[in-house]
Amino acid sequence: MAKRITLRQKTLSITEVAEYHRDVESSLQLYFTRNNPRFVARFAGYMLSEVANELAERLIETDLRSALAIMVRIEATFRIDYLQRCNSKGADDLSIAFRKLRRKYGAKHARVPLEQGILEAWRAVYPGTSTLIGELSRAFRFRHWLAHGRYFTPKLARKYDYQSVYILATSVLENLPLISAGIV
Repeated sequence: MAKRITLRQKTLSITEVAEYHRDVESSLQLYFTRNNPRFVARFAGYMLSEVANELAERLIETDLRSALAIMVRIEATFRIDYLQRCNSKGADDLSIAFRKLRRKYGAKHARVPLEQGILEAWRAVYPGTSTLIGELSRAFRFRHWLAHGRYFTPKLARKYDYQSVYILATSVLENLPLISAGIV
């Protein structure tokens, strides 16, 4: 018999990621001003334009890290939904499709591909979600680029950033009947 995965009781919700993102942005903005008690020591020898450039770089990095955190959370939401539907033995079409995936890929849930497995099942069972699932799949290319060290130039259909990823994640959570959406 396959071992069941024990789910963590507490993970960051996308709302908590958003709050963290705002706090870090505010902290950085304050840190890079003369209101920072260590400003003179930290930025000795810097021209004001160099301080501004460094702040801009830190804000871009913060944006990318927060976007990754949102994408990771959305992936977890879909994987939790998959596990819950497989384990509940529900009679709905998506639960049945997920159990077929589990038989195809074996008991190791991590082997079930997100995009070509779980998301494709969503698209097949709920054809009205095809556009949203397609948009999410394209955003996962951005997530892969971030997660794999950004050493290559990604081929993305559009520019992704924290804001666009947050809006997409919110849309997914509001429009798809995910069992696990309530814990996000």
